[in-house]
Amino acid sequence: MADATGLRVETRLAVLGRPTGPGQPLNVPIVPASNFRAAPGGTAGREYSRDDGTPGWEALEELVGDLEGGSAVCFSSGMAAIAAVLELLPVGARVVVPRDSYTGLRALLADGAAAGGRWAVTTVDVTDAGALAAVADADLVWLETPSNPLLDVVDVAAVAAAAGALVAVDNTFATPLLQNPLALGADFAVHSATKFIGGHSDLLLGVVVCRRPEDRARLVRRREVAGATPGALEAFLALRGARTLAVRLRQAQESAGELARRLAAHPAVGRVRYPGLPGDPHAALAARQMRGPGAVLAFEVADAATADAVCAGVRVIASATSVGGVESTIERRAKLPGQEHVPAGLVRLSVGCEHVEDLWADLAAALDAGA
Repeated sequence: MADATGLRVETRLAVLGRPTGPGQPLNVPIVPASNFRAAPGGTAGREYSRDDGTPGWEALEELVGDLEGGSAVCFSSGMAAIAAVLELLPVGARVVVPRDSYTGLRALLADGAAAGGRWAVTTVDVTDAGALAAVADADLVWLETPSNPLLDVVDVAAVAAAAGALVAVDNTFATPLLQNPLALGADFAVHSATKFIGGHSDLLLGVVVCRRPEDRARLVRRREVAGATPGALEAFLALRGARTLAVRLRQAQESAGELARRLAAHPAVGRVRYPGLPGDPHAALAARQMRGPGAVLAFEVADAATADAVCAGVRVIASATSVGGVESTIERRAKLPGQEHVPAGLVRLSVGCEHVEDLWADLAAALDAGA
């Protein structure tokens, strides 16, 4: 995947957002400053980081914006990024949200709906072609593809064509390397950079990438007045993590595909949800819309008790709630509030960079013991 300069994505990850010129540091340094000396005579210049940003934010925004083909704005977390997009809507706006989507998003929408009708929320199964009629008169359609935790894949171009207004896509699971929602007609691509972009489970950070410059200006204003600014260290770590995204994702995705195939053949496992499997109901759409199925999968065992036993029985894989790190993580998602639609025995697995044979030995032993 090359850009207008002809540079492929692996090269852009390595070179974009770096200082240039003799004597400049190769990496953007951490600038732990809130205040800057004012330019003489009131001329333009950086004065206060909440208003004017920092070199670290700007470097990360340059990189992620380039990868997504738009203009990026960084926030203090993925949830702050989500909230900023929703705050662009007028009071009473109608928001369509998928049945299977991030619990934090749906909790925020529920709070807003309950607080005097900040927005009206309609929940749909966006994988159902009949659901497209529900998006025609929405003010915002929020998509998540692949979804968390059922790994549903949504036809972004079809929804964008049917939608009456704005379309935002949570692109966290796919990353900009595997899917570019703006090119498919979306207005916003949203990332929890806490996950694959940062890649090391050591930061909280969110990014929104906009198709239109005027939307970026509105989001910068939301960040300024709401104060959801990323920390200097977090921006540094996210940029450093992004440099290796292509290498990490390639390894993790290859292992995820192999584990999905082996899990599908294991007697203790029912359905395996992974759009890279030929029999997956989303395989054809994923092949058309994405450049790879990603590094997250889900599989179903007999019941909640069995799933809990599997999660407790692994030793190499960490029983933990987040995804996208170099370490593999596993969780029974139905244990969380708001996940009533998730099968009780569904286990989500985020595949990291460990050797696939060690991961399989760990999983197989836990499955055999828990069955």
